[in-house]
Amino acid sequence: MGDSATAALAGWQNFYVIVGSSAGALTGLQFVVITLIAEARVTSSMREIRAFGSPTTVHFCMALLISAVLSCPWRSLPMLALTLGASGVGGVVYALSTIGHAKRQTGYRPDWGDWMWFGWLPALVYAVLAAAAFAVMEATASGLFLVAAVDLALLFIGIHNSWDTVTYIAIRHTEKGRQEDTP
Repeated sequence: MGDSATAALAGWQNFYVIVGSSAGALTGLQFVVITLIAEARVTSSMREIRAFGSPTTVHFCMALLISAVLSCPWRSLPMLALTLGASGVGGVVYALSTIGHAKRQTGYRPDWGDWMWFGWLPALVYAVLAAAAFAVMEATASGLFLVAAVDLALLFIGIHNSWDTVTYIAIRHTEKGRQEDTP
């Protein structure tokens, strides 16, 4: 079994090095986003941060985790599948709690795009990760492509959400500055 697991994963090494490195670097950039929020003096509470800031970091970290997990020298596919499945289930629970935070916060009114990108799309992607764990066991090659798609989706969700946050802060800060300059 060890040879088949190693062989199945061998072709994915470069992919996961690229995605994992990108996720790690983008996680660091989230610290810049939080610094921008503080410097722009945008009023927000921990509820808004939990709903819109922290999840983006978690998605980047999950992409990094998936990349690390798939780069491990697994001796058996069942342990890999168990790890992926647990990560997917944990991600679904986290995404649903994020939706709860977004509903309870009062500093920002999310539109349909916010609900999709910050809530339902991540929940769906994490559910696909949980399903991919079974696919890795039943149809290894297809399952690994599904895991790769999840990893990229989390990276792209994080990029979108970071961009959305930074542009919102920039526009809000600019509008606030104009209001303060108007006599």
